[in-house]
Amino acid sequence: TRYGYGDLSDQSFGNSKAMGGIAFGLRDGAQINPTNPASYTAIDSLTFLFEGGVSLQNMNISGGGLKLNAKNASFDYLAMQFRLAPWMAMSVGLLPYSNVGYTVSDSQTTDNGLAYSRSFTGDGGLHQMYVGAGVKVLKNLSVGVNASYFWGDITRTRGMFYPGTSSYDSYQRKMVTSISDYKLDFGAQYTHQFSKKHVATLGVVFSPGHDLNNDAYVQNQKGNSSTGYTTTQKDTILTMGIPMTLGAGVTYVYDDRLTVGADVMFQKWSSTTFMNNSDVFCNRAKIAVGAEYVPNLLGRSYLSHIKYRLGAYYSKPYYKIDGARAANEYGVTAGFGLPLPRSRSVLSISAQYVRMQGTESRFLNENTLRLCIGVTFNEQWFWKRKVQ
Repeated sequence: TRYGYGDLSDQSFGNSKAMGGIAFGLRDGAQINPTNPASYTAIDSLTFLFEGGVSLQNMNISGGGLKLNAKNASFDYLAMQFRLAPWMAMSVGLLPYSNVGYTVSDSQTTDNGLAYSRSFTGDGGLHQMYVGAGVKVLKNLSVGVNASYFWGDITRTRGMFYPGTSSYDSYQRKMVTSISDYKLDFGAQYTHQFSKKHVATLGVVFSPGHDLNNDAYVQNQKGNSSTGYTTTQKDTILTMGIPMTLGAGVTYVYDDRLTVGADVMFQKWSSTTFMNNSDVFCNRAKIAVGAEYVPNLLGRSYLSHIKYRLGAYYSKPYYKIDGARAANEYGVTAGFGLPLPRSRSVLSISAQYVRMQGTESRFLNENTLRLCIGVTFNEQWFWKRKVQ
């Protein structure tokens, strides 16, 4: 997460996470899909959806003959969705966009015996709160848009320290960037029913890229606590942006029990400026496939109502190291949608294995096992009761 905006978050929800992240053509009235706002119109008139999710992960990092294990937890999403009219639905939610969190240090000795240490730390990230609406413009065609408030702080610090000597001044440089701007996502879905049991949906999503409004400063500290000094420099010309994103996906549903789909996504990071540098990132691409199967919607046993999910994806991350693409990313996913007793709500549990393979031997490799837990509360809030 030391590079760019850090590690970009997986913004898919419970069912999508277990299906390789497919979402552009996914259309499910029982779960929220903010990746394509056109999907909001799939909800029925009596339903109110509320979803939340978290992740737990175990990461093993290797490189340069060293190995490291890290464990952490993260917030994934929080959202609600409901219908406004027979032809229109709305969703509101909170999502993370990226995460920065690292601490790297080493100690070395020069040829003349002088000991020194270096440190690099970073924390923060970007978030987005969205309000979206989907509109059914034709019987089989829906369009939608998400308007997001996009904000966050990223702090990066690097230092050089000379313990046990006053001949050399220790040095520390901290850069803090605060971002506050907007983000728009447009989507469309076209559904075609071949027969009573066969339905296909084509979805597309477009998000325009633009420069971000930001406020940044650099703080330099030189020397020790008694003899040192600190200077702070305001930077008012910092340029940084988010990329144009284009995605497309298709899903096929058989008898409301089997869903299979595939997505492709492209982000033009190479045209994005970061910290006044226009050659920091490379274009990001992702391809994903996934499936979901329900044995028997009318079955009497609990097992027949469980949603079994499976998926895989391949991605090329956006950041560079020394001018070269840093890694390739591979992932396989699996999970379940467990119906909660005496309700239409669902507990989604998925496991993801992600391999980040460095493109060069000097780059790091990461193996991550991630457990994602999400709950979808499906309530009938708009039911009109009649008293006789």
